Amino acid sequence: MTTANSLPAGTRLAEFELRGVLGEGGFATVYRAHDHSLRRTVAIKEYMPGALATRAPDGSVIAREPQMQATLARGLDSFLNEARLLAQFDHPALIRVYRFWEQNGTAYMAMQLCQGRTLRALRQAEPRLVASEPWLKHMLSPILDALELLHANDCYHRDISPDNIMVLDSGVPMLLDFGAARQAMGDATQALTVIVKPGFAPIEQYDSVLEQGPWTDVYSLGAVLHFLVTGQPVTASVSRLLKDPLPRLADTPGWRCRPPSRAPSTAR
Repeated sequence: MTTANSLPAGTRLAEFELRGVLGEGGFATVYRAHDHSLRRTVAIKEYMPGALATRAPDGSVIAREPQMQATLARGLDSFLNEARLLAQFDHPALIRVYRFWEQNGTAYMAMQLCQGRTLRALRQAEPRLVASEPWLKHMLSPILDALELLHANDCYHRDISPDNIMVLDSGVPMLLDFGAARQAMGDATQALTVIVKPGFAPIEQYDSVLEQGPWTDVYSLGAVLHFLVTGQPVTASVSRLLKDPLPRLADTPGWRCRPPSRAPSTAR
């Protein structure tokens, strides 16, 4: 698959040769690539915010308009910060970053290639499985451990949703796509409802004045749990301020709510 903003298969980036596009989002393009040095298949993530940037004939990434350059650069800095952040940690539920660098007026990360299905895809394909208590405990435990590690180092994911947790073919869950560039660029690129994810974003993500912290990730993970059990996203947090219309999860038909056997220290 090749898109208007993606690099063609066969392109060389350092020691990596692109083999095709795995996915394209609002802020980045992910390629399958071959590492000629270590002879392995990896994923290459390229910073490419389509609303701000376009591809020049020489393959470089340039701002669509001069007034967009500052926002483009701010997002680039945050993309590199995300790479540095992930490269610090070694945890089975956090994607491994092998290296990162700047090239073509943008930046790239070479990462572990993950094969599996997102929680959203699993909820659609196997709703009874993902709503079962044993499966949820098995999935949540590594994610909670990874968040505890991040939060202990004053790092926050800030973009937890059913699309950003993948269960690998091996059964191991993994956190994907930290929201660093998205948060840094704010609503300069798209409507706020696209920058945040209604149903999964807590109230502090709607207003830059409000402080974000470990509780931000805990709220979003709780909203993911609600989605897996019910199949529906939580009512947007801004709509829950004055009068919360959301019924208790314990009152959901067919769901027996039990006290958790463990919780992340950041939730206390």
